[in-house]
Amino acid sequence: MTVTAQRSASMPRATMATLMLAVFTVSVGFGVVLPLLPYLIERLLGAGVEAAQVSRHTGLLTAVYTLALFLFAPLWGRLSDRHGPRSVLLVGLIGFGGTMLVFSFIESLTAIYAERLLSGLFAAAVTPVAAAVVGGFTTTEQGRARRLAFVAMSSIAGFLIGPMLGVFVTRFAEDVFTLAMPAGSVAIPLAATALLAFLVVPAVALAVPSGQGRDQPKKTMSIPIDKTAWLVPKLLILTFIVSAGIGVFEVGLALRGKQELGLTPYQIALMFTACSLVMFLIQAFVFSPWFQPDATRWLIAPALSVLTVGLFLVPWASDFTLMLVVIGAVAASAGILSPILTYWISAKAGSEQGWQLGKQTAAASLGITVGSAAGGLLFNVVAVPGAPFVLTAGLVALGFLLSLGVPHLLVPRNLENRAFTSEPP
Repeated sequence: MTVTAQRSASMPRATMATLMLAVFTVSVGFGVVLPLLPYLIERLLGAGVEAAQVSRHTGLLTAVYTLALFLFAPLWGRLSDRHGPRSVLLVGLIGFGGTMLVFSFIESLTAIYAERLLSGLFAAAVTPVAAAVVGGFTTTEQGRARRLAFVAMSSIAGFLIGPMLGVFVTRFAEDVFTLAMPAGSVAIPLAATALLAFLVVPAVALAVPSGQGRDQPKKTMSIPIDKTAWLVPKLLILTFIVSAGIGVFEVGLALRGKQELGLTPYQIALMFTACSLVMFLIQAFVFSPWFQPDATRWLIAPALSVLTVGLFLVPWASDFTLMLVVIGAVAASAGILSPILTYWISAKAGSEQGWQLGKQTAAASLGITVGSAAGGLLFNVVAVPGAPFVLTAGLVALGFLLSLGVPHLLVPRNLENRAFTSEPP
């Protein structure tokens, strides 16, 4: 196995901006739906529906979306490596916009399951392929890290805006256009998300290259295979564990806010916004010019320990102040871990950026699928307070133990003092 360190011309700013916008759009589509799902399900199932049934469908619908990401992200990544990213991104955005538009007219729970599957299928063609385009441009490690962080921050920004967009756009439609919208309706914000996806399509067609834009590496450092054979699999396992924690946290936060704390959709959306804002800020700080990319490997184990404690404390966060502390801890640790793991997988991917980052998206999606399903199915079933959070905290603790030797595998001891060359974004 080899690690490459190389420099070439910077990625065009128009290309970078278009990739960020594409990722932002897909993330908005996911963020719009999540806080409103319990209310939408309750309306579709009718009055008198049991809370456990609402919890189950909330978790399963979220899991269906992320399961599609798990199944199709590696395939889209492989197609991107072979045929270029532009065509894959175009298919993904057009399909995603179409499914969002259809979702805005659906009034059947069965049809919503089908839509969530198709929406996840097309979303799987956007985020990992956008990251692969960034990783495919040969650059300094500082430039790669910052650009991948920008992609991750675009996803966080979409998720940050999505929940509030779902609430405010619906209120705007009701007030300005005097539309009679059912409680928990997502029709207007989903249609707006579909329109945004369609608007990004021509930008992708013009700004994203049809090929990968790679140059041949100018310098390689050989690392013995026996020392790093399990390196990428370990990073993928850690990705799965972190994502499982995020999945449980997201679904559990929506359900706990509605069923236990009696919050309104606006208040739940505000919690998600606060969570996303913390993720956004922590990523901007860690991947700023003040940090060298190779130093980020030392943050993996501490962030996992904070995530463990944060998840464990969620069921006991009964007042607003403690809830803010717990949300901040979970959001900050997850916000650090996700882009760090993406960066290091990209750094080891070589010419297979789409394939490797597709597998990472698959691992993340499988984790969110398992976490979302567990968060919904166990929320009202198991007679243990906060069972999904406590069990997931135990899983993240195992991830902490697995991560202890990873920093020295990512950068062997004899290379630790080698400085990475910086580059402007």
